[in-house]
Amino acid sequence: MRTELQTSDHRVSGLVDVLDRVLDKGLAIAGDITISLAEVELLTIRIRLIICSIDKAQEIGLDWWKHDRHLSGRQDAVETHDLQRQLRVLERKVAALSTGRVAAPARRPGRRTKPGNEESSQGG
Repeated sequence: MRTELQTSDHRVSGLVDVLDRVLDKGLAIAGDITISLAEVELLTIRIRLIICSIDKAQEIGLDWWKHDRHLSGRQDAVETHDLQRQLRVLERKVAALSTGRVAAPARRPGRRTKPGNEESSQGG
């Protein structure tokens, strides 16, 4: 029984050494799969796999997670500006509704009324 423990302990330490080396140095696997029919290529699948530590990935320039707005929590400046503008508009509307004032509807660009052609609010 003692020899079994030594063997499994050696396997674990060997696996840890291999994993440590792979994460430190990196491992790249590349392959292509091509599906053809009558010598006509129908589909090509390119597979590229890189396994390495985060430090190594940053070192070789594969730090895509820093620039992905869904992962980093950052948004584009334009989108942030638009959202802030929309928030200000909504806050004004809520404030107007809570004080009992009803804001006049904003005119659409491009639609103008001719003088004397305004609709009367007293009409019938």
